[in-house]
Amino acid sequence: MIKISTLVEQIIHRSPFLSEALSEGMINVSALARKLQPELSARLGREVKEGAVIMAIKRMPFGGLIQAEKSLQEFFEKLNDISVRSNLNAYNFRNSPTLMEKQVHLLDHIRRFPKGFCTFSQGVSETTIIIGEQFVAFTEDLFREELLLNKREKLSSITLLLPTENRSLYGVYYYILKELAYQGINLIELISTSNEFTIIVAQQDLNLSFRILNDLRSR
Repeated sequence: MIKISTLVEQIIHRSPFLSEALSEGMINVSALARKLQPELSARLGREVKEGAVIMAIKRMPFGGLIQAEKSLQEFFEKLNDISVRSNLNAYNFRNSPTLMEKQVHLLDHIRRFPKGFCTFSQGVSETTIIIGEQFVAFTEDLFREELLLNKREKLSSITLLLPTENRSLYGVYYYILKELAYQGINLIELISTSNEFTIIVAQQDLNLSFRILNDLRSR
């Protein structure tokens, strides 16, 4: 028969934020116990008392979380390349049979500029194109017959070159995004490859965003 303590640990570990906040004493244990009661009762098929949940929470081991944080700290210390680009524009288009062909034309134009910036993010029904300001006139003319859903100007990108361990280490992106969210940074777009992670933010948020990401290396 499954124990209350086992279930409590499973539920809390579903959320890295909750585990972290508990380990730092930032959560009211009684309030959390009351919140967990309905799910625990449903899964156990009987009423679970608040006191039993409180006791299970207080007895939870956080050694695994501490070890995970140590691994993440060592990981972020290896960050050795952060690049920044400013004066970017983002265009969000409805997908169409002609959109991809025009993307090819755009890339063919941009490849003539070694330092030109262009990235595509294609979803099921729409595609986002982010380009440097010098390509705005060409892009708007090229895509003038496509359905423009949204346009954002005066954006900046910050790209992190990640150590290869990011593909197997738990919580990397959580800690990056948590730090940005904690400071109220609104993310316009996220771009990720195997070993690169890029955020797109409004130009006025660039300095603070850069400082937050750069500080990850020393925390």
